Amino acid sequence: MKIPDLISPVVGCRVWQRDSNGLRSLNGEAWLPQRRLAAACRASTFGVIVGRAEAAHGAHDAPRMDCTCGVYAARDIEHLHTMGYTQHGICGEVYLWGTVVEHELGWRAQYTSPKNFLLPLEMLPISMGMLEPRLKKLAAYGCDIHVLGEERNVPLWIRGSGFDAAGLDYLIERSRRYHDRRRRERTLKKGDRVAILGRGIAVVEHMSDKQVCVLLWNRNVLRLSRKEIVWDEGNMRWESCGGLNRQ
Repeated sequence: MKIPDLISPVVGCRVWQRDSNGLRSLNGEAWLPQRRLAAACRASTFGVIVGRAEAAHGAHDAPRMDCTCGVYAARDIEHLHTMGYTQHGICGEVYLWGTVVEHELGWRAQYTSPKNFLLPLEMLPISMGMLEPRLKKLAAYGCDIHVLGEERNVPLWIRGSGFDAAGLDYLIERSRRYHDRRRRERTLKKGDRVAILGRGIAVVEHMSDKQVCVLLWNRNVLRLSRKEIVWDEGNMRWESCGGLNRQ
């Protein structure tokens, strides 16, 4: 009887790309929800060598010591970050089992499945309405989902129970700070630039509740109705095309 070396899976780290169909390895291999991924040796498929089809080597179960086949996983997230892989998608931990070949910086395994997902904060939408359907697609893989924080990872979605209270509070506070900052950016103040139709760009000199005085590039001062200065989201600037009075 062959006795296994391990009775529990090895835990490694990987990066996935995400599209409308789900998750894929960086080489395009699809990962299906609630399904293990089994390695196959691509080097044993036929290739063309000097005009004739010839196998690189005989077919075998993956991975094998003298081959490069198997499902790859790094020892830690830091290694993936150092190598630049985390820029390409979602990172997380995976279970590795079956035949597992150990290397200095990670493993090649016969079977794997996701253990959890670690999402960068900048990857998450501000709107909770947009966030929930995205998380449910990832939750279909049966994994916990965490947000990568500066000091610690924050649980966001727990398998079997849904949103975690700590994660929701973290995102709600982030949303509040975002909207506070946007509101400050949308408040007209001294020194802001205003694009004036037919006149160019002016700078706000001073203002009252009803009027705003702006200075044009030619040093002319204009007095504008405050309600006619609006924020244009497409151009990301203040604009005015209302009535003008020169001082």
